[in-house]
Amino acid sequence: MNARPIRRFPPWLPLGSMLAWLGLAAMTAGCAVTAEPGVAKDLGRLPIEGLLTLGRMDVGPVVASKPAGFAEPSDEAELRRWLAQSDGPERIWLSARTWHGDWQIHRPVELRGAGPGTVLQGSGTGTVVDLQGERCVLANLTIRGTGTRHTTEDAAVRAKGHGHRLERLHLQHVLFGATLGECKDCVVERLHVQGTAGDAEMRGDGIKLWESHGSTVRHCLVEQVRDLVVWYSRHVTLDGNVVRGSRYGSHFMYAHDAVVRRSAVIDNVVGIFVMYSARLRIEGNVLAGARGAAGVGLGFKDSDDIIVQGNWLVANTVGSYLDTTPRTPDQPVRLTGNVLALNQVALRFHAQPHGVHLSGNDFVQNAEVAQVDGGGDATTAEIEANFWSDYAGYDMDGDGVGDVAHEIRRLSAALTDANPPLQLFRGTAALASLDAIAQAVPVLPSRRLLIDRRPRMQSHQRLR
Repeated sequence: MNARPIRRFPPWLPLGSMLAWLGLAAMTAGCAVTAEPGVAKDLGRLPIEGLLTLGRMDVGPVVASKPAGFAEPSDEAELRRWLAQSDGPERIWLSARTWHGDWQIHRPVELRGAGPGTVLQGSGTGTVVDLQGERCVLANLTIRGTGTRHTTEDAAVRAKGHGHRLERLHLQHVLFGATLGECKDCVVERLHVQGTAGDAEMRGDGIKLWESHGSTVRHCLVEQVRDLVVWYSRHVTLDGNVVRGSRYGSHFMYAHDAVVRRSAVIDNVVGIFVMYSARLRIEGNVLAGARGAAGVGLGFKDSDDIIVQGNWLVANTVGSYLDTTPRTPDQPVRLTGNVLALNQVALRFHAQPHGVHLSGNDFVQNAEVAQVDGGGDATTAEIEANFWSDYAGYDMDGDGVGDVAHEIRRLSAALTDANPPLQLFRGTAALASLDAIAQAVPVLPSRRLLIDRRPRMQSHQRLR
């Protein structure tokens, strides 16, 4: 017989300690930017290949020399004149100093700075840099001094057009960071976006893509903003980003054919939430620390044809939440090779799931594995070959598969459905004790929530 004792992990411990407990290798250095206590070491522990370089996240401007072929303005007046001229210089170098004013660019131009010392200081009344037209490049400088109006979405950079590139920018203490509206095939790369302090609802979005088809956001650090938004945009890629200390780490709506990969979405109210979208691929990310009453690591509403593969959903109130997803079983949602660990609830379904496939996942020390709203269960989902840390079965033939099915039954689920006011006690020691008693004395009428007929005896990720 090969059974395991259940180890409980206190949910109040820091995220870094939780990740270390799961056996993730710690890196020697932390994040390249100043961070809250504990966050730098948390990034160093994340199991994402290529996220950090030499233990640091490589974002924002770097010291650079003036390249050949660049014109250098002497002051703000000359820079403003060059940008207004249709035949002005196409490649402009900004020296390491503070350049005051708000700027409009309506023609193809490359505006490149000397590094962190090159600052575009806005007037504090609106958007600092407004890009329109095609193929503008804004690179290697710091932008600050936006206005404070949500009605006009005062931003560090607003871009509209085609083929723009935003590279190595530090958007510092801004309302909105980079806002792309009707901006096709644009690239946002190695930005460090820092929002404002205060209530997350009153901040602006760190990066916003609206009707920005074919655009890419990669290797960016976004913190203390409201959301990272992808709305009404097809074929968007989010790759290798870190979003933390915000409301929605990423919010997709009507955003078909998107990809999110190799990213860390940590310590936000919600990690990633997808609405009314199809054909998304969410692969190789860490979604951790979404706590509180609204905390969800990864959520879906009315979405179809989703692949969730190789992600770590750790220490969230709800690991993954599915609301009418998929809308039809012939466009399934597939969760494969993920780790769902130390969540208050690993899986929550708004209704009985159809077209949901769970295979090859590791469910480790979650307070509850599953909840189904409305009095249903998850037996209609296709569940097999997962590892369950609380599986008490055996493997007599040594083939790595449990000889008896893993069933999750909950007496508390039957009680709360029959008496809705008892929902208030969900997650408490009282209902947990009832479930433990029902498991030890199976004469009590417990409801079966889910079943895995071929449970794995060993973790797929070789967790400690």
